[in-house]
Amino acid sequence: MPTLQQLRYLVAVGETLHFRRAAERTHVTQPTLSGQLRELEEKLGVQLVERSRAKVILTPIGKEIVARARTVIRDVQDIVELARQGKSLLGGTIRVGVLQTLGPYLLPHILPELHRSFPDLKLYVREGMPQALLTAIDDGNLDLLFFPVPVKGADLQSARLFREPLSLVAPSDHRLAAKEKIDQADLKNETILTLERGYRLHDQVRDLCEQYGASLSLDYEGTSLDTLRQMVGMGMGLSLLPALYVRSEVLQDEQVVARQIRSKAPFRMIGMIWRRHSARQHEFLALAEMIRGILKDRVPEITVMQ
Repeated sequence: MPTLQQLRYLVAVGETLHFRRAAERTHVTQPTLSGQLRELEEKLGVQLVERSRAKVILTPIGKEIVARARTVIRDVQDIVELARQGKSLLGGTIRVGVLQTLGPYLLPHILPELHRSFPDLKLYVREGMPQALLTAIDDGNLDLLFFPVPVKGADLQSARLFREPLSLVAPSDHRLAAKEKIDQADLKNETILTLERGYRLHDQVRDLCEQYGASLSLDYEGTSLDTLRQMVGMGMGLSLLPALYVRSEVLQDEQVVARQIRSKAPFRMIGMIWRRHSARQHEFLALAEMIRGILKDRVPEITVMQ
C-alpha cells in the first residue's frame, strides 16, 4: 500500500511540476523524493510522472491520483485535529489565509488579545489573492480564511464577523474634500481608481461606478491599497477604500482625505471561512465569537455582526 508520505511527495510534484522545488517543500533531498515516487509507481503498477530534463509532466492517471491524494491527506489532517480537540480548545496551529487588502489592517487588532487568552494557539498566516486562498483551503493547505462573504462553494462554511464601510478617498485639494459627507450624485463623471482584476474590491467598485455614474479607471489599476492611496494623492482620481485601511493609513496622510457617502453607503462584509466538514468547526465558531468581542470594543469604524 502507498504510504501517506509518498502521497505527500506526489502531491508536491503535482503542484510544483519540479522535483527540486517539490523536495524543498517536503523537506527531503531530491534523490529521496525521486526514489519514493518510483517506489510508489511500482506499488501501484502505473506511471504517474513523465520525467525529462526539460520538464515534469503528470500522466493522466497521475493527475487523477494527485487529486485523490489531496483529499486523503486533508482527511488525515482532520483526524489528527479531531483527536487533538479532546485535549484543549483553541490550541495547536491554525493555518490562516487572509487577503492582502485585509490582513495588515485587521490582524493587529486581534492577534495580541488571542495570544494573551490562548498562549498555546499558533496562527500561521499566509496572505494571497482571493482565488489562490480559496484553492488552498479547498485543497487542505489552509484551515481558515478571513475573507469577504458570502462565498460560493458547497463544501465551505462561513461565519460573518463585521461589516466594513468603504469611504471615498480624495486628494486634499479636490472639490469634494470640502464636504463633510458625499452624496452619490457628487461622484457622477468622476474617475475612480481601484485594485487590479482578481480582487473582489475591483468588482464591487466597478458596480458602484455604474450605480453612481462614475468612470472606473482601467488604465491605472492599483496593485495594493497603498498604491491606490498614493495615486489619489497625486490627483489621478478618487478611490473607495475599506474602513480599516482608512483608519490605519489614510488618516495619517496629509495628501488625501476620507469622506463617508450618504444614503446606502457601500461596505464589504468580512467573515471567516472553513471547510464544512472540518474537525475544528466548533473551535472556529468560538474563535469567531471571540474576534467579534475584540473588534466591538476596539474598532468603532466597523459594524460587528451579532
